[in-house]
Amino acid sequence: MSVKLAILYYSTYGTNHQMAEIAAEAARAAGAEVRLLKAPETAPEAVIAGQDAWLAHAERTAHVPPATAEDMEWANAYLISAPTRFGVMASQMRAFIDTLGGVWAKGGLAGKAVSAMSSAQNPHGGQETTLLSFYATVMHWGGIVVAPGFTDPVIFQTGGNPYGYSHTQGQAFNDDVKAAIAHQARRLVDVAAKLG
Repeated sequence: MSVKLAILYYSTYGTNHQMAEIAAEAARAAGAEVRLLKAPETAPEAVIAGQDAWLAHAERTAHVPPATAEDMEWANAYLISAPTRFGVMASQMRAFIDTLGGVWAKGGLAGKAVSAMSSAQNPHGGQETTLLSFYATVMHWGGIVVAPGFTDPVIFQTGGNPYGYSHTQGQAFNDDVKAAIAHQARRLVDVAAKLG
């Protein structure tokens, strides 16, 4: 079966965008058709313009299309990446998810493989609760959670989070980090293909 993977991210300063790019490269190499998409920004333009790093990232990624309900219907697998905010997913991603009621109501999100990644400023900044709370949403969709688990030794080398890769601000995107993200993306593609 052909895997059509929507990699949907939200990123204020670029961390989750970089994670999504690494995942997209690995998923394409595994044979998936990939759409790299961002959650629409909900913060006021004046707020973004007032923070140089936020504005610079927004300008650098202006070419990345915003996700739509149609993208979610097109895909048969999803990889969602968003930073944690107070222990849950950033509001921009949640706002997009909250627009999917129509797709959900007709079963358009059910039976699809879903995995998630996150980031935070510090190692215990809420990454695990962010991922677990999002997986509750996936269960409401009728989706199939595809967490990386401890299916590759690199999971232990990058923090030991079995729910999904989580990045700590300031951590280098070294070979282990890239390998952990790539492993999660390949695992998602593999499971999605088996679900057929």
